[in-house]
Amino acid sequence: MAEAKPEEISHPPMEQLQGFEYCIDSNPPWGEAIILAFQHYILALGTAVMIPAVLVPMMGGDDGDRVRVVQTLLFVTGINTLLQSLFGTRLPTVIGGSYAFVIPIVAIIQDSSLAAIPDGHERFLETMRAIQGALIVSSSIQIILGYSQLWGIFSRFFSPVGMAPVVALLGFGLFERGFPVVGRCVEVGLPMLILFVVLSQYLKNVQIKDIPILERFSLFICIALVWAYAQILTSGGAYKNSTEVTQINCRTDRANLISSAPWLKIPYPLQWGAPTFNAGQSFGMVSAVLVSLIESTASYKAAARLASATPPPAHILSRGIGWQGIGILLDGLFGTGTGSTVSVENVGLLGSTRIGSRRVIQICAGFMIFFSMLGKFGALFASIPFTIFAAVYCVLFGLVAAVGLSFLQFTNMNSMRNLFIVGVSIFLGLSVPEYFFRYTMAAQRGPAHTKAGWFNDYINTIFSSPPTVGLMVAVFLDNTLETKDAGKDRGLPWWVRFRSFKGDSRNEEFYSLPFNLNRFFPPA
Repeated sequence: MAEAKPEEISHPPMEQLQGFEYCIDSNPPWGEAIILAFQHYILALGTAVMIPAVLVPMMGGDDGDRVRVVQTLLFVTGINTLLQSLFGTRLPTVIGGSYAFVIPIVAIIQDSSLAAIPDGHERFLETMRAIQGALIVSSSIQIILGYSQLWGIFSRFFSPVGMAPVVALLGFGLFERGFPVVGRCVEVGLPMLILFVVLSQYLKNVQIKDIPILERFSLFICIALVWAYAQILTSGGAYKNSTEVTQINCRTDRANLISSAPWLKIPYPLQWGAPTFNAGQSFGMVSAVLVSLIESTASYKAAARLASATPPPAHILSRGIGWQGIGILLDGLFGTGTGSTVSVENVGLLGSTRIGSRRVIQICAGFMIFFSMLGKFGALFASIPFTIFAAVYCVLFGLVAAVGLSFLQFTNMNSMRNLFIVGVSIFLGLSVPEYFFRYTMAAQRGPAHTKAGWFNDYINTIFSSPPTVGLMVAVFLDNTLETKDAGKDRGLPWWVRFRSFKGDSRNEEFYSLPFNLNRFFPPA
């Protein structure tokens, strides 16, 4: 057998992914764009429903309160997504609810002054107002770091070898929301997982009128089929004598969202009353804002790659973080019950459909705003069992993790230095949060348990986030370990021109503000 030539076994690094039908600034036909946007809307429902489903009952709220929080969260998600895609990074990202805020929010819920309120609805309102106040105050951190360009300056310490583990952990770190949730209702989750893989990958070349319909719309088709299948199981009495956990995860009529939802309800600022402010609670919430900032930074890096764009320059990254801070401010004003971050699953869907169009995400934002006001219609789609979403997450989170690993192509992975940094940061990024999770499940409190509640929230929140732990380890090691003459091994020659807006001519095409606003806000 002839010896392979070097060009036959090497693949040159590529800043932009190939094979995308529509990238960030190209648009599918309107009919396709609307269906693609509806897919993103349905996918975003998983987090929008799950977070209030967990937190609102702990706050003392009933089904009606839970529905209103879901509506409010979707409404503000639509606004934040639209603002980010127009004036922020301009990447096709959905800005939705974040699990990073759960730990400080639970600390507020368990505050003795709030937990002692006997009336459930009154306790819900007072707790929501306290959460709002903490979100409003803590949002200033991202606003300041973003618009002052401090985060952009800090991002100059990032290199491909440092960011690869962080973006990879963005997907790997969410494994608990994948198959462990599918396993709670295998008869629904496993068919969804298999069907989604078959349609989106094995049958992706099936075309109708030159459109790869199964690749592009597989999520919509799979959810419709499996949702109908789950409805048949529910109506047929398959879960009549099942345990409570099985019924919650399998039945299509357990959410009580449709019956509790009003026909028309428009969320508005301060709808729960005037926010209340507490210094300790606000300091604790800052930790979640910092985690959200790091996770979003990794998500923007992944989204740029999956939208076939160049890596966002430091100025654009800071601009996006600033607008995200405004998004958390809106969360506090409207009372969404949690803060905002980039939706990782929607980033993964860009890769699954191979459509990175900004317009699709903007139409998706319109769906969120519209259906959040029409309560009954929005609640219908929100009643999809979460197990179905978990099956999709198994694929989409894996795609995002793989995008992170793809940054290693810009580095020298024959370097022991780089192998050490990548291996240790990924391992600790998974192992440290797992320790915090197991400790919390066993002791019903985090490892940090001092008399200073805000300090506990800081430690327990930050070290429960895989991308945050990964960034601290990877960036520290990358900038302190054998840095002399290591620039080429780190991949800096590939990324250095993307640090400034004018470093690459393609940046203007992807990241310029609309309506010719760059005249008034020139990028650095």
